[in-house]
Amino acid sequence: MRLLLSVLFVALSFTATVHAKDVPVDTHAADRAQIQQVVDSFKAAIIAKNGKAMSGMFLSGGSWLMAVDKASVAKIRTRHPEAKQFVPGSYEEFAGFVGSAPRPIEEVFSNVSIQTDGIVGTVYFDYRFLVDGKATNHGAETWQLVHTDEGWKISAMLYSAIMDDKG
Repeated sequence: MRLLLSVLFVALSFTATVHAKDVPVDTHAADRAQIQQVVDSFKAAIIAKNGKAMSGMFLSGGSWLMAVDKASVAKIRTRHPEAKQFVPGSYEEFAGFVGSAPRPIEEVFSNVSIQTDGIVGTVYFDYRFLVDGKATNHGAETWQLVHTDEGWKISAMLYSAIMDDKG
């Protein structure tokens, strides 16, 4: 009987060990939480119109590109024939806009996905940009981030822009 219990104990221990190895360990949960804090700070800076805080979230020299859908470009070109489908920009320009917006502004995020290996990370989400509580444009947005000595910084931003009726 003791032999049977010993064999059963060893078998159960081995099974528990195998199952424990099958469960992936989330080694980057803390990094994702820190990146989520950048996302939350970004949204808060827009609402507070805090251009200085917005600037501090970016890595100097990063890239910024807006890609406008074809229907929106056609609509915009009725008023501004020179309008382009792909519009480079900078975080400095956006931070200046945020800091000087004359009306309430907000960017609403949904379907946020964060991936990281602890060194670089990506954030991908759907967004709606609101002015005075009304959507002016929406689309998908993606950020590339790097983990610096000062914390996570956005190094690149790419977003699509679909103009809403008021846009």
